[in-house]
Amino acid sequence: MTTALARVIDAIDAANAKDPRQDEGQPEALLYGQRMSEELARLFPDASEPLQIAARGQHVERWKLARSEYPEGRAGYLAWRRAQAEHHAEVVCTLMETEGYGVEDTEAAGRMLRKQGIKRDTEVQALEDVICFVFLKWYFAPFAEKHSPEKIESIVQKTARKMSSEARARVLTEFDLPAPLATAFQD
Repeated sequence: MTTALARVIDAIDAANAKDPRQDEGQPEALLYGQRMSEELARLFPDASEPLQIAARGQHVERWKLARSEYPEGRAGYLAWRRAQAEHHAEVVCTLMETEGYGVEDTEAAGRMLRKQGIKRDTEVQALEDVICFVFLKWYFAPFAEKHSPEKIESIVQKTARKMSSEARARVLTEFDLPAPLATAFQD
């Protein structure tokens, strides 16, 4: 790991350590960032530095933009998600610039965090695949406990649609999903 990469990761972690929400006794955003880096290293061991940074910064300071500040319903949810992506990209790109990363690398990380080029840009798609794996591995079961089977099926279908065909195939080998949910990951 380069010195600049280590400093950006440390800065993201320092920001996320301020998350007032807790998960498993740790600040929620900090734990999420660590999980993202872990999955990225497992799924894409040769990831570029901008991709490593984008993965760690995927939820940087997520608590600062409360979902409750946006209208109810899908339109409000999507507006909140766009605002979050912009915030994450702004914070991460600023940290990268501070550590001497050039325009090309900072713009690449920003595109990844904004999901610009999903299904067209390999690194944006790699980040999305990692996000989906992290969701399935650590957040799906608690989510499923709180929602109806119809909602769960809908979320699984949306998750599968965002993933590359390689990632969907890998889900089928790594997760023991019930048949109705597994079909969403089959090509």
